[in-house]
Amino acid sequence: MDKYLELLAFGPTGWGDELLGGLFITVSLALSTLPFGLVLGFIIALGKKSPEPSLQLASTIYTTIFRGLPELLTLFLVYFGFQIAIKTLSERMGYGISIEVNSFLAGMIALALVFSAYSSEVFHSAFLGIPQGQYEGGKALGLSRFQTFRLVVMPQLIRLALPGLTNLWLILLKETSLVSAVGLVDVMRQTGIAARNTKEAFFFYSLACLIYLMLAILSSLVLRRTEGWAKRAEMAR
Repeated sequence: MDKYLELLAFGPTGWGDELLGGLFITVSLALSTLPFGLVLGFIIALGKKSPEPSLQLASTIYTTIFRGLPELLTLFLVYFGFQIAIKTLSERMGYGISIEVNSFLAGMIALALVFSAYSSEVFHSAFLGIPQGQYEGGKALGLSRFQTFRLVVMPQLIRLALPGLTNLWLILLKETSLVSAVGLVDVMRQTGIAARNTKEAFFFYSLACLIYLMLAILSSLVLRRTEGWAKRAEMAR
């Protein structure tokens, strides 16, 4: 037991500070990705319910691509594709410079693309779950389209979409581990480094399991409270 406690100690002899730093990177990446993925997914959902056929087609193509590609492949395309694009552009401008793309930024963009594709389906299903009479009722009360959307539709949309978005958030937390493949020092990468250096692979990977499980449990508690708040807010309206 003392051996394992020593492995988790903070300082030069243990790996506690490295694992804590990796946990910070993992949570930061997930939280940074979430707002971009939600906003982009909401915009795509609006495109799907738009009366304009070209917007519907573009939104459908987007979701088909990023739901169909493996997440790791999307990450590689973003990470290496940006570097190639920057190099090609600089050569055409006569500079010929080569820039390495930040792995955190590449991971955030790749995960946001995937998250937005799935969240757009959740938002689209939530839109379909709101009766047309809700829109007509807002119009009958003299509300503008924006007021109807903000005061009548949006509260119901949040309540209907929250369960699906909760699942997507938990998936996003797990998918952050993929970014270790492009050099980001998150929980999984730090775990792998510690396992190789100490030859205690089972211990450190089991510890990584506990870390991800704790993140999932805490997230579920917070999101359950958020869902309850959304229901109470709708009832109050």
